[in-house]
Parts: sequence; C-alpha cells; structure tokens
Amino acid sequence: MKTDKKILDACCGSRMFWFDKENPDVLFQDIRETEDDLCDGRRLIVKPDIVADFTNMPYIDNSFKLVVFDPPHLKKLGQNSWMAKKYGVLLPTWETDIKAGFDECMRVLEPNGILIFKWNEIQIKLNDILNIIPYKPLFGHTSGKHGKTIWLCFMK
Repeated sequence: MKTDKKILDACCGSRMFWFDKENPDVLFQDIRETEDDLCDGRRLIVKPDIVADFTNMPYIDNSFKLVVFDPPHLKKLGQNSWMAKKYGVLLPTWETDIKAGFDECMRVLEPNGILIFKWNEIQIKLNDILNIIPYKPLFGHTSGKHGKTIWLCFMK
C-alpha cells in the first residue's frame, strides 16, 4: 500500500501522547478498533486510520520519514482489565512479535528515517528488548512517575 503520509504510528491505541490526535501527516495504525467505558467512567476510543498488525504491515518499503513504535508492554493482565483495554496485552510470543515489529518498522522507514520507540519496564526490562533486536538506539530518555518509561531514538 502506498501512502502520502510522512509519519506512521504503528500502534496508535487511543493516541494518548499525541498533542494533535488528528495530525494530517500521521497515519494512525492499530490491530484493534474499539470503544469502551473504563472503570473510572472515561470513554476509551481506539479508532485507527488503518487496522493492521505491526508484525506484518501493508506498506511498501521506505514509505515513512518517521515511525513511532509503542507496542503493548505488559504480558500479565486480565483480558478485560482496564489496562488491557487501554494499552493492549503482549502475547506469549512477545519476543518474536517485538522483533518482527522492529523489522517491519525499519522496513517501512525511508533511508535515514527515524524510529521513536517507547517502552515501559514494569514487567519486561529494556535490556531484554535490546537483546532480541539487531538495532542499536542513538539515545534515549526515561520518564514517568517511577522512571520506568523509556523513549529511544533509532535511525535507519
């Protein structure tokens, strides 16, 4: 699939960290499309432009200048918990899935394109991720209340 968008969010979920949740330069992708009420009464809306799996994306090679990859990072959640609804859940094949996701993100990046990766270390350490992918980050930054969320920058 060819697209005129410059940016891909490969796992957009409810677009939580985007300042402009309708940015016309971004192609918002997720494996699911859903609307639900969370336990605190807030409405959760996951409505991607494209429903697709980050391990097998429908785009041609070298399609995007920037790819944002924020996959689910939790493997131990009840399927109907609010966190599972909000963030998604890793499958038992998470190592293979995360590696395939990185490979796909790099495939659809233009040469010299940038990949921004977001990970939370609550259940799986960042080093476990870095050990299963053949890519090395340029730099990164921790954030969040307990410093367990890490943003990394990679260049193709």
